[in-house]
Amino acid sequence: MKDTKLRSITKGVSWRIFGSIDTFLLSWLIFQNLKHAGSIALLELCTKILLYFLHERFWNIIKIGRHENGTVEHWRSLVKGITWRLVGSIDSTILSWFVTDKLIGAFKLGFSEIITKIILFYLHERLWVWIKWGRIFEVEPVLVKDLNEN
Repeated sequence: MKDTKLRSITKGVSWRIFGSIDTFLLSWLIFQNLKHAGSIALLELCTKILLYFLHERFWNIIKIGRHENGTVEHWRSLVKGITWRLVGSIDSTILSWFVTDKLIGAFKLGFSEIITKIILFYLHERLWVWIKWGRIFEVEPVLVKDLNEN
């Protein structure tokens, strides 16, 4: 089983909606500035859709924890969440430092997101396990005997 590129893009957009709302709220809480929170959330909307798509395509290559019948192990969703979170937190830290010029606040945001985003990402992954659209189920090739032989 593998996912189509359109499924990966759609998952990226749906995840970004959840992720950007979370980033906006955390940024507002940490920096106490709506303009900064909005700028960080808007910038990451662009960077993270691309990064998420690349992350999805990478995980599409890895077959471990993914079964031919379409089921996916829970631990796979968790590991995907952790690897994505590392990429995402680095991106959030750099973007928030760029927007606010506050390095300590940028690290606070990056570390805060580790907790909130792993939970949200895991839930998002489990939701997408139930959605079969965009999945390609690979079947074993069937050998057909040529009736014209012998």
